[in-house]
Amino acid sequence: MRVDVLVVGAGAAGLSCSIEAARGGASVLLVEKDTRLGGTLHLSGGHLAAGGTARQAERGIEDSPAAHRADVLRISGGTARADLVEIVTEHAPATVEWLAGRGFDFAAETPRIVYGHEPYEIPRTVYGVDEGLSILTVLQDELARVRAESDLEVWTGAMVTELLVGAADGQDAVTGAHVQRGGEETEVLAGAVVLATGGYGADPELFAELEGAPLVSAAARTSTGDGLHLGLAVGAALQGAGTYLPTFGGLPDPVSPGRANWHDRQRLTSERPPWEIYVDRSGRRWVAEDEPSIDEKERALAGVPEQTFWTVFDDVALEAATGSLQIVVGKEPSEVRAMANTRPGVHAASDLRELADLAGIDPDGLCSTVRAYNEAVAAGKDPEHGRTHLPAPIARGPFYALRNHAITLVTFQGLDIDSDCAVRDGSGAVIGDLYAVGEVIGAGATCGNSFCSGMLLTPALTLGRLLGARLARARPG
Repeated sequence: MRVDVLVVGAGAAGLSCSIEAARGGASVLLVEKDTRLGGTLHLSGGHLAAGGTARQAERGIEDSPAAHRADVLRISGGTARADLVEIVTEHAPATVEWLAGRGFDFAAETPRIVYGHEPYEIPRTVYGVDEGLSILTVLQDELARVRAESDLEVWTGAMVTELLVGAADGQDAVTGAHVQRGGEETEVLAGAVVLATGGYGADPELFAELEGAPLVSAAARTSTGDGLHLGLAVGAALQGAGTYLPTFGGLPDPVSPGRANWHDRQRLTSERPPWEIYVDRSGRRWVAEDEPSIDEKERALAGVPEQTFWTVFDDVALEAATGSLQIVVGKEPSEVRAMANTRPGVHAASDLRELADLAGIDPDGLCSTVRAYNEAVAAGKDPEHGRTHLPAPIARGPFYALRNHAITLVTFQGLDIDSDCAVRDGSGAVIGDLYAVGEVIGAGATCGNSFCSGMLLTPALTLGRLLGARLARARPG
């Protein structure tokens, strides 16, 4: 089988690339190892960011690609790829307008400033009423239209097992791939191969090798680093080393060890003023819980042993945790009480020493820390960490401890690419006819050592569309 473009992975990047390449006249084969399309769009909040959109203008918000770019560079501390950030921010408004023109169902409150990570200075984040699924709906509808009019074939349940390398224009290049589907292996020859396979957030061994940290994953189970393995096998280099940043996550999954349930996450950010304290396994506090900078909290978490900690509070704090002040998203106090000592990672006891034993925290350390914290509340000053929000002591049982761990939704290292999304080898030279878009290039490329709202999904769609159109123009004939 021969095609102009072989796209590996049918998430946001692969779908958008395939659509634009086929619309431009290229013959395209899109292969996806899952039985459904969409990749991480099934889990994603679907956040996009663009400066200078029509939706912003309608709401009197002044913004521009340059302002967006400046915000990304500020939040990332200049650790993101400036060339890629410039391309993405310049074309991001067109990506949002492209979705809008195809019936994208915006959430009414957007654009807005999102405070789940370090915030932008201007409301520019948008998402759909069904989060990532709102984007998938548009992409699937567009895919169906393009397939009806163009030479675009889609294989699901298809796994690329090897990239083919041969001579092209007098030099070595990737010429196609072996694709395993339905128990049979097919050799697919292609003028260009695009890796859009996502990250490695579901591959503990690769994660440990690249990041040197334990993995607790909330990523898609298909995010097993396939594109990195394929690229490395033909000499590709990686980018993004040292940009890994942990994020606060959800409660332990009740069924699968090593995973966290993102939908049962605790409100550990600036979404609510904390009544609880955060302690490590020794029972010590490790950050000012009311620190307004999410970035600072996440960096502090990176230094916590095993990146594991517990939020500790009493029944007074739980009783106050209603509505937008909920400690666990979507759970009122009675529901949290019902999970205690039943759901993994949720512990309750009548006294602190018993609580520590149940949770796996050092009892002496926890008792000492709570005593010091209560003294800080009484004095109105926290000499250890400088916390200023000190609403009440932790004094009335039952007492609670919720286990938390740095979790991985996205991964930061990925295949090194140039500004045209061509994959590069260790010397910086382009590997002929091999390209990469989406999380396979690593979140560090467009977020640096930080989380920038919308700068994962927006690059996937934007770079995917630009690459698809470019490959269509470059096809022979």
